[in-house]
Amino acid sequence: MDKASTNKIVAIARSETQLQSLMEKYGEDRVGVVVGDVSDKKTSLEAVSLAVSKFGQINSIIANAGVLDNVNCLENIDLDGWRRDFDINLFAVVQLVQLSLPELRKTAGNVVAVSSGASTKGYDGWYAYGSTKAALNHFILSLAENEKEIHAISVAPGVVDTNMQADIRNTHSKGMTEAGAQRFIDLHSTRQLLSPDVPATVYVNLALKGWKKELNGSYLRYNDEVLAEYN
Repeated sequence: MDKASTNKIVAIARSETQLQSLMEKYGEDRVGVVVGDVSDKKTSLEAVSLAVSKFGQINSIIANAGVLDNVNCLENIDLDGWRRDFDINLFAVVQLVQLSLPELRKTAGNVVAVSSGASTKGYDGWYAYGSTKAALNHFILSLAENEKEIHAISVAPGVVDTNMQADIRNTHSKGMTEAGAQRFIDLHSTRQLLSPDVPATVYVNLALKGWKKELNGSYLRYNDEVLAEYN
């Protein structure tokens, strides 16, 4: 049997419709779903419990949930909004990994975190988002250093054609300089945005195959030459 056909996942999202479509496409024997907010501990607890009860173990986590909100100049920053961003982009990942730790130790499992180029580069008004992703990179680095049985890596997906990009053009551009916003408008109009399948392929292959010891704890871009075999 093709190895790929035996892979099993537990998917988390706020949209039940999308999760049901995933289950219908691949079958209930291969897909478990949890409808909920990743920043809610109950959601992560349910996902970990379902993975173990339905499939017996946890081999990998792909931490993909993230929000780009609170795009604004410094004097107009909303700290309560920042806290919500950190809850989703950082603390939800920390919580899920923490709850999964006993299982990941058993399987010498992989943690693949979806980071961002904004974690190492400044963008107009992206104080909150960039800070959450920079902190995520450090969490992954620390995880790899402290949990020797577990493999952890942080990978930026590039500029991807998702709802987040639509939000940048239509909403968040108001908190950016004209030049900063225009870059994303131009990427869309000239069809330079990546298909989600491009970085998704890298993430899935990392989760399935693992990576060399020297990459553990690293922050990389999806198209880094050292990740060529995962494309």
